[in-house]
Amino acid sequence: MHSPTRADLVNLMAEPRPPCISVYLATDRSYPAEQQGPIRFKNAVAQVDGLLRQSYPGHEVNALLDKFRAWMDDQYFWTHRFDGLAMFGSPNRFEVFDLQRQPREVTVVADTFHLKPLVRYTQSADRFQVLCLQREKCWLLEGNRYAVDRLDPKGVPTTIVEALGDEIVLGREAVARRGKGTGGTHPAPDKPTVPHGHAAEGSDADRDARRFFQAVDKAVWERHSRPSGLPLVLAALPEHQALFRAHTKNPQLVPAGIEKNPAPLDRGGMTAAAWTAMEPPYLARLARFTDDFEVARSRGMGSDDLGDVAAKACAGRVGVLLVDADRQVYGRLDRGTGRWQPAEAGGVGVDDVLDDLGDMVHSMKGTVVAVPAERMPTATGAAAVYRF
Repeated sequence: MHSPTRADLVNLMAEPRPPCISVYLATDRSYPAEQQGPIRFKNAVAQVDGLLRQSYPGHEVNALLDKFRAWMDDQYFWTHRFDGLAMFGSPNRFEVFDLQRQPREVTVVADTFHLKPLVRYTQSADRFQVLCLQREKCWLLEGNRYAVDRLDPKGVPTTIVEALGDEIVLGREAVARRGKGTGGTHPAPDKPTVPHGHAAEGSDADRDARRFFQAVDKAVWERHSRPSGLPLVLAALPEHQALFRAHTKNPQLVPAGIEKNPAPLDRGGMTAAAWTAMEPPYLARLARFTDDFEVARSRGMGSDDLGDVAAKACAGRVGVLLVDADRQVYGRLDRGTGRWQPAEAGGVGVDDVLDDLGDMVHSMKGTVVAVPAERMPTATGAAAVYRF
């Protein structure tokens, strides 16, 4: 299991095969609160059972439910949770994701997956990654204003020894990695007196630190920043901040950083420090979205009317859609015509129309951003900027 990415979101939208079950559950990291997770999950599965038999009587209900029931008594699973989880199941798909913020608990059975909470998670403007950098090692975190957690560093060299494949100065010797003399050693130019197994000091250390930082920068951009689209906060001592920023090519690195050694910071301290760095660009990004919408609406190229937005989304004309992350508008949306009708929650074929609109815009290569209610520029739950 892992935290959801934009790629996961796209995959869940692709060719849904109903019935599609979506379960969002708040979980706990610590004992004894963690023991409530399985109980709430069993209640959610019982609700799914009832909805399936009511709305999809012709389907193989038990086979689909078994995918969820398999997790009920998995003790390891329930004692290694974050703050929430999202489960998605259909006849041809089953996915489980960890969430770093407790979601509003909801269970939906429909013709497509209920993905607006996941849109908020993957594309909310308050999400970011943190690169924790020291002279000889690094690690990655991901989160939002509420929490950060370790991120799998896949593809990123986490130590200076791992990064420098040609030569690294260790103690009094320079270790050759490739080329003539591979596997051997020779005296380091400056012959620094440092413990064996650590990078040298002086000019050798500066050279190796620079090369290490450049390797980290390249890998973080290619394997994490570019695929996720998330801003990057740098946590490092001031001298390492300066060296990294002098050579970085990552356009998503935010201007402010955490200018201290990241190692002593606990989870709460790191979250607070990272959000201090992230809040200015976060507010600026939301302001740009709002300004762009207001300009577009004044020119007849934007709207908050759900009927108009739905019709334009169906035609592929929505370039940017802002949706209220904290609101649900229930109804039935015809994805072929873009027409929708309000309806009571829980009815057959009824889903959150804002969620469905987000799906449609995504499928047409538009941008969807989940925005906190207090930052939404409209009262309808949606704000769309049209392409043409």
